[in-house]
Amino acid sequence: MADYNSKIESQQVDGLFEAVLKLETIEECYRFFEDICTIKEIQSIAQRLEVAKLLTLNKTYSEIEKETGASTATISRINRSLNYGVDGYKIVLERLGYFKEE
Repeated sequence: MADYNSKIESQQVDGLFEAVLKLETIEECYRFFEDICTIKEIQSIAQRLEVAKLLTLNKTYSEIEKETGASTATISRINRSLNYGVDGYKIVLERLGYFKEE
């Protein structure tokens, strides 16, 4: 990403992301994230990723709301990120096999 300028870039955030990139297994992720985040924060992030995945699979807002428990406001916000954001969801979902390059 040659011309990407993050709104949150800092040495501390770099340190966090470098730490995440050092994790090698799902268990290590559980251990790290359970120490660094609250359970609710982890569940919220996981829910957002699931919503993004379902949106890329062309599920309706009502289907997504029913399946994930996310509010329509949250679904709308994630949809806006998918369409007008900085492609973070697209990068991850593509690598997970849910989103095809355009």
